[in-house]
Amino acid sequence: PQRPLKMADAIDDKPQTKRIFVNHVDSYLGKNISKFLSECVVGSSLEEGEEGSEGEEDRGSDYIPPSKEGTYTIIGTLQNPANAKPDWVKEVVQYTAKEELADHLMECDIIIYDITEDPDQIDEGTWACSALHAELEHFDNPKMFILLSSVMTWAKSKPLDPDDPEIPFTEDDYRRRKPHPNFKNHISAEKLVIKNGKTNKGKFVTYVVASGLTFGMGESIFHFLFKAAWEGKSPALQVFGTGTNIVPTIHIKDLAAVLQNICDQRPKTRYIVAVDDSQSTLEEIVRAIATHLGNGKVKKLSKEDYDFLKHISTHLGDGKVKHVTKEEALLSKDLAQADFDQLLVNLRMEAMFVKESMRIMWIAETGMCENIDTVIREYKQSRGLLPMRACIMGPPAVGKTTIAKKLCEHYKLHHIRIKDVIDEAVENLKRLSARADEGEEEEDDGKAQEAQELLDAIQESRENNNDRIEDQYIIRFYREKLRSMPCQNQGFILDGFPKTYEQAKELFAVDDEEEGEEEGGKVPSYHKGTMPEVVISLDAPDDFLKVRVMNLPEGQVAGTHNTEEGLTRRLTEFRNINREDETILNYFDELEIHPEHIDVSKDESDDMQQAVDKIIKIMGEPRNYGPTPEELEEMERKATEERLKREAQEQEERERKEAEEAAERARRQEEWAERLEEVRRQEQEVL
Repeated sequence: PQRPLKMADAIDDKPQTKRIFVNHVDSYLGKNISKFLSECVVGSSLEEGEEGSEGEEDRGSDYIPPSKEGTYTIIGTLQNPANAKPDWVKEVVQYTAKEELADHLMECDIIIYDITEDPDQIDEGTWACSALHAELEHFDNPKMFILLSSVMTWAKSKPLDPDDPEIPFTEDDYRRRKPHPNFKNHISAEKLVIKNGKTNKGKFVTYVVASGLTFGMGESIFHFLFKAAWEGKSPALQVFGTGTNIVPTIHIKDLAAVLQNICDQRPKTRYIVAVDDSQSTLEEIVRAIATHLGNGKVKKLSKEDYDFLKHISTHLGDGKVKHVTKEEALLSKDLAQADFDQLLVNLRMEAMFVKESMRIMWIAETGMCENIDTVIREYKQSRGLLPMRACIMGPPAVGKTTIAKKLCEHYKLHHIRIKDVIDEAVENLKRLSARADEGEEEEDDGKAQEAQELLDAIQESRENNNDRIEDQYIIRFYREKLRSMPCQNQGFILDGFPKTYEQAKELFAVDDEEEGEEEGGKVPSYHKGTMPEVVISLDAPDDFLKVRVMNLPEGQVAGTHNTEEGLTRRLTEFRNINREDETILNYFDELEIHPEHIDVSKDESDDMQQAVDKIIKIMGEPRNYGPTPEELEEMERKATEERLKREAQEQEERERKEAEEAAERARRQEEWAERLEEVRRQEQEVL
């Protein structure tokens, strides 16, 4: 979001729109920067007034501004030629020879080249700058070239004061910068771009932006951490090295705002550092992601493993990090060497020019850790990782668990069954209460004491209620489970619980500190993060259910409630609690979450697949990362098996038909021969 352009500003001689070239508009940086600039009115960052560091934050980074006139026009290249042109890009440049690209660059007012994501773009970027420099005498209008580089060109710089290593580097120190060994080509590109801008500043001005590690809007370099935390498959998030290194960072939209200010201002400072104020360590960043998106656990590599991993990373020819353990492999298998180098950087930097001379509506001025909730929300929305919540209701033996299990496999959701929830909660309480005996810290002792008291209360409740646990404890366990990070990340399927109106009302109730009723008070209040989006009621007559249970193999019935007597009792209970007005289905109806009814007595498929397919149509497409390579391989194997099976059946059917036809022909031939023989015999008799 940017401020409107005032005609009073000293830009009357400038065109109302400018053409900006951005390389790789389909990459993480290129996409976000080009999209941001396409929404900016030319010169709007020069506007006096609102400072944007306060108040505007409430809009959030996902705020979509209204369309405006006089915005920057975006031209660009694609990293993957097969990708479609982004909507905000006016023209995608396709070329076979560099000369063709040069013609397009000459038509642009501003050229932005990012060399941080794709090392191959270093050569193209420096060539583009040199090609434009060679033609500057033929420019119709002044041009600007911005090289988007990395703080890694400062990675090996000597401290400004050996006695005080915490003094940060600023733009004023750029001549003293020393690059990381793997970023020497980047600093060469920086020097060439700065040099080319000194020939004729009136016609061709150049800038270098040393960007911190970018985050936000779906993530790039930090994505492997976000993904590992979201999936929850690893027991802890990995911190490479000691974790004490300071990692300079900047939100991708804040970086785009820096570029917008350069485009509008044409500042005299030609080398600009773009970082936020965070000064966070790698461990602080990883811990923030683990706490707010995962299970909160962080693991550091041992020094031996770290040295080994660093050695392997440095000397590998393919740029991939080798895996030290299975757990580490899960996290680092997609981590390129350049990313590994950047995560281990230790730099204190301060963006003095940005802070003193630019007007930026910061998304995350204080860094990732301070804005982690916003960053996680962006990550989920950008990648479509939104939880799916459903509830399967119905009488006993109707097939709730069978269907819920299949849906959880299809959507990769958590299957919430009452026995599992109780067992898991009791086990956690026992583990927590055991800490009291181990003499741990006082804070833990207090929690351990609470856990033991709750266990005692549950045990007493069971003894007084025929080994049943009271609803208050079950609902407490369910609330904890549904609000756990895995259920909040991926989502869940509730299998048969809650059963009554009151149970549902208590389970989905908002906490005291949360918001109350909806606007107008028409819809009762409820906890939005745990309320199912889809409610399915599986319907079937009692006789159908009794026949189904009677036909079950004896091994499946033994030790369960699915005996004839047990089913009759449970069916009676179910029908009784669903006769009144305040049924579980009424509860959802009142919230305008209308249950979908499916008659399973009409399902003629194996394992109730027809009912599952109907529910999949209701729930829609999965909202996750999709199948893994292993799952794709398994799907392909199953598809091949089904194809071969189908072909074998078709071949068998063809052979059967051919055999029948051959038999029919043989029968007819035999019948014809018999008739012919009969005619001959009759002729002989006549003769």
